[in-house]
Amino acid sequence: MAALKDQLRTDLTTAMKARDTFRTGVLRMVLSAIQTEEVAGTSARELTEDEERAVVGREVRKRKESAELYEAGNRPELAEKELLEAELLGTYLPAALTEDELDAMVAEEVAALGEGASMKQMGAVIKAVNARAKGRAEGGVIAAKVRAALAG
Repeated sequence: MAALKDQLRTDLTTAMKARDTFRTGVLRMVLSAIQTEEVAGTSARELTEDEERAVVGREVRKRKESAELYEAGNRPELAEKELLEAELLGTYLPAALTEDELDAMVAEEVAALGEGASMKQMGAVIKAVNARAKGRAEGGVIAAKVRAALAG
């Protein structure tokens, strides 16, 4: 069993003992999402820690998107709740890459292509940067930086 799932379960037990309903609810939701991912597909399997982090990251993204929709719908109290949940789940993710770190990573991958780097190789560069970033940067941000590097 991966360490992240163990940590989530330990924190859930602690939250339940402390009667922290907010934290208990959020941790139950994310553990449920991990369990759903484990049984998805043709056969049940145990997720790696990277896969578990990806599930937690997806849950954070969902909550941020929901918060934006609630703000647009003039429901700030619900948006605030979603942002608090995203913040709590974000504590289980590794620190995000800074702009400079991400720029350096993109520059290295583009330089590895050599002189003939073109937009045709954008997908390969994005894939390589995503593999190195391991969920510490959003895909859209990576794609924009790669596009800018290859175009300029």
